[in-house]
Amino acid sequence: MNVIEFHRVSKLNKPLRFQEYGVGIFKTIPTKSGIKKAIKKEVIFIDGVLATTSKYIFGGEKIELFELKNQPTFKRLKLNLKVLFEDDYLAVIHKPAGILVSGNTFATIANGLTEHLKKSNQPDAVKPQPIHRLDYPTSGVLLIGKTSATIHALSKLFENKEIEKTYRAVTIGKMKKAGEIKFPIDEKEALSKFKVIHTVTSKRFVQLNLVELKPKTGRKHQLRKHLLSIGNPILGDTKYYLDHKILNGKGLYLHASTLELIHPVTKEKLVITEDLPKKFKTIFAEQKAN
Repeated sequence: MNVIEFHRVSKLNKPLRFQEYGVGIFKTIPTKSGIKKAIKKEVIFIDGVLATTSKYIFGGEKIELFELKNQPTFKRLKLNLKVLFEDDYLAVIHKPAGILVSGNTFATIANGLTEHLKKSNQPDAVKPQPIHRLDYPTSGVLLIGKTSATIHALSKLFENKEIEKTYRAVTIGKMKKAGEIKFPIDEKEALSKFKVIHTVTSKRFVQLNLVELKPKTGRKHQLRKHLLSIGNPILGDTKYYLDHKILNGKGLYLHASTLELIHPVTKEKLVITEDLPKKFKTIFAEQKAN
């Protein structure tokens, strides 16, 4: 599908339901009934996720209207997604490596959520929406909102740094047992903490390390850039690497392993952990790498 109109939401004094906000933002569908029909035909996307009438708009969202190509409905994407936690308000899933979280392409996590999650019974229920992003080659835990209020609350928790994310990575070369990396990214402050959990010798890379990582800021590709900055790039990274230290064909060895947060509705402390991918375990179980 092709984008035929685009709208960027300005700052709002208070949240509005999309069916109210959307009236008049597109020249080709100026009426409320037209907006409802377009939503039903599934040709409106908000930040890369299919729009609903009950979706709340808070400000800053990107709203796109797509051309309908002789097909009555938007095709559903079926993915084999593992659900790690779910209730009426939110869910945590395992994101496989090699797929986008959201975007204008068809094959995204966002477009496959409806098939895997239970429908919320809350009055402000919306189509499930990812709260944050993981890079295309990164696997691991991904937080999903199922109601407008919960999506807003979870976004605020991220904004206030009240959700802790822990990653595991395999890095190349000898490195300190623990430390902080404060290398600026895009001229902005950035902070990551690391701790080496296990090491193995490697004929090709001298040493490989299983490292626990805790990003304290959220810059683009932060962990990948930070580890390269100290001379210990992530195994399999073909974007941030040292010469002659690239492993092709195996994917990126970066895994979002744990999310810790206070549930915005139940106030329960959630600690959701996903086991390491098999390719990580193989390296350290065999005590060697090629």
